[in-house]
Amino acid sequence: MTRAQTGYKVLTADQMAVLEKDGVFTGAPVDIQDGYIHLSTAEQLTETVDRHFARQDGLWVAAVDLVALGDAVKWEESRGGASFPHLYAPLPLSAVVGYSELVRDADGTVRLPVTG
Repeated sequence: MTRAQTGYKVLTADQMAVLEKDGVFTGAPVDIQDGYIHLSTAEQLTETVDRHFARQDGLWVAAVDLVALGDAVKWEESRGGASFPHLYAPLPLSAVVGYSELVRDADGTVRLPVTG
């Protein structure tokens, strides 16, 4: 099975500011509690936002190069038996290939950030 090469992290505006300023993101409270940074694939992103970030404004989506993170990324079964990428290390800004404010298309799907 081919794994996605790009994962997506949903961040609050404050978390995005920390990533930009410090060049690294060590995790949201749920990430720290679980021991890894939660990421989603493109196909999982909209459901992740709907489930875990409902009615929150000011969100950002960061596109993360999973290949660049190497063995720190583990694919693990989660919601509905699907495999999700989990990052067992801080997220460096150098692995972020694009980011944007969270925007939805007309059908409600979360629009992916433009990547280089």
